[in-house]
Amino acid sequence: MAPYDTVEEYTEKSDGYVEHVRIRKTDDKYPCGYDYTLHYGTTDGETLLRYDNAHERSKGHECHTGDGVTEIEFPGMMELYQRFRGEIEDL
Repeated sequence: MAPYDTVEEYTEKSDGYVEHVRIRKTDDKYPCGYDYTLHYGTTDGETLLRYDNAHERSKGHECHTGDGVTEIEFPGMMELYQRFRGEIEDL
């Protein structure tokens, strides 16, 4: 397998907000098997909600909001994506 196989990747901007999703299936670089960023924020650069595993080996899976960063349990990639979609609808 190539180091990364893209599962989903898009960026949408609307009414001052941006949603950026990148989900890539990986080799063993990420223990969960995915490299991902699920981001929702303003076009001015403010993060309203972001899930990522940029530092999975040292910090685990993270949720970023205006209140800071918290470590989360990884429920599975599709479950996390569905959670993200539901949460941005509530914002």
